[in-house]
Amino acid sequence: MTRRPTPPTDPRTAPSGSSGWWRDAVIYQVYVRSFADSNGDGVGDLPGVRERLPHLAALGVDAVWLTPFYASPQADGGYDVADYRAVDPLFGTLDDAVELIDRAHELGIRVIVDVVPNHTSEQHPWFRAALAQGPERTRYHFRPGRGTDGELPPNDWESVFGGPAWTRTTRPDGTPGDWYLHLFAPQQPDLNWDDPAVHAEFDSVLRFWLDRGVDGFRIDVAHGMVKAAGMPDIGAREQAKMIGSQVLPFFDQDGVHTIHRAWRRLLDTYDGERIGVAEAWAPSAERLALYVRPDELHQAFNFQFLTCPWDAAAMRTVIDASLAATGSVGAPTTWVLSNHDVVRHLTRYGGDDHARGLRRARAAALLMLALPGSTYLYQGEELGLPEVSDLPDAVRQDPSFFRSDGQDGLRDGCRVPLPWTPEGPSYGFGDGGSWLPQPEEWKRLSAAAQQGVADSTLELYRKALTVRKELPGLGDGAMRWRPSADGLLDFVRDGFRCTLNAGSAPVELPSPGRLLVASAEVADGPGTGVVLPADTCAWWAI
Repeated sequence: MTRRPTPPTDPRTAPSGSSGWWRDAVIYQVYVRSFADSNGDGVGDLPGVRERLPHLAALGVDAVWLTPFYASPQADGGYDVADYRAVDPLFGTLDDAVELIDRAHELGIRVIVDVVPNHTSEQHPWFRAALAQGPERTRYHFRPGRGTDGELPPNDWESVFGGPAWTRTTRPDGTPGDWYLHLFAPQQPDLNWDDPAVHAEFDSVLRFWLDRGVDGFRIDVAHGMVKAAGMPDIGAREQAKMIGSQVLPFFDQDGVHTIHRAWRRLLDTYDGERIGVAEAWAPSAERLALYVRPDELHQAFNFQFLTCPWDAAAMRTVIDASLAATGSVGAPTTWVLSNHDVVRHLTRYGGDDHARGLRRARAAALLMLALPGSTYLYQGEELGLPEVSDLPDAVRQDPSFFRSDGQDGLRDGCRVPLPWTPEGPSYGFGDGGSWLPQPEEWKRLSAAAQQGVADSTLELYRKALTVRKELPGLGDGAMRWRPSADGLLDFVRDGFRCTLNAGSAPVELPSPGRLLVASAEVADGPGTGVVLPADTCAWWAI
């Protein structure tokens, strides 16, 4: 296919910074099935996203990341892909995808799409042929079982979703056969990246979407494609709890970097600074930085920051370690507080105390947006949405919920469809209700209910993003800590100061500067000083 020309309004034609647009970009994650429903079937879709793009433009984001919309049996929310070049009818058509990309570019928003290279769907033509003993079998990990009759899995690896990471096949004659590896659900067999055909296929898939105008890829399980030689036992249970704290024989193996270097070379053949973003759970900031070396990917989500507790000292430690690690390879740090796989940060910070969680979530957003580097926002955080933790079991769809020794299924709780208006069967999500039930109190959190309300969370995000764009000292660049008392984080950048009070009591500050934006009301203090409330972050011009 001939590459589509870049339209005049495409953000890729705008003057970029000195070292890449992604270095200080604010990118908004859209979980497609829960963003906006255009046809009333209760599930979000690509036309729905396109219709709501003005919300993102008004918010002030630089790019949007779309979760998988490819042909899929939907065993794991579309992360089980049956055809990487086709749009699932649940979400629309290929034309809808192209129209969405074009409309985003008209609004000055770049588009990043998911690519899922660690595994396919069990319905992918390759795996169906592999089960029939075709030559495609080498593209997956099939192994004989252990035990007298091969009745035991090949090793002790566990699925991230709980239970064994192996499922036994059945031969055409009905007898038990070999086992295949799936680090996630049984419907998601892992690909074997030792097979050259796998490399060639994904090169082709990337080019397919780049030719249709996408600006980059978020790489699902970017740390998982390569397995340790011999697939050794781990010798421990509850392996999912080890992810992100140590190198495992199926995650964060050094061989993944060869793949990412090859993809970087491919991305660099396209104009417009197309990027690769690693979803990589690494045991340290130093290991994570390996994914963003100059010849590898452009960004890697900072999950150490995401999992950090509400504690000023712990936050400072993570911030320092993150900036030092990425700085050592000349890369920006990529900050994130929530996504479609974790409990929303409002609830993580506040538990059952919604008001406390909201105060902290608003403050954390300002802290994150003031740090050097790029940031990712998860849909609904700009509305102050909490986790929905009381969904009935009957409506849950997260595959981890259905594996008895797996996670508790709370991934559904962060995926509840967005409220757009205070009225309607799904608060503006769509005319046919929503695939997961929305709490009634969400009507007051809807985008329309917060529009123009000065102290609303939506307007806080809009103001912060406006200030971020206007101040040259924000985004990429240096920062310097100021001396501060326990419970405070206080740092300066070029013409700018950020102060976070993560403590439980108000703090008096001497004349910090001209207030730009704050997550809660800042009162006048003695003389020219101010009083910064607990769980509050403020920005100052200095």
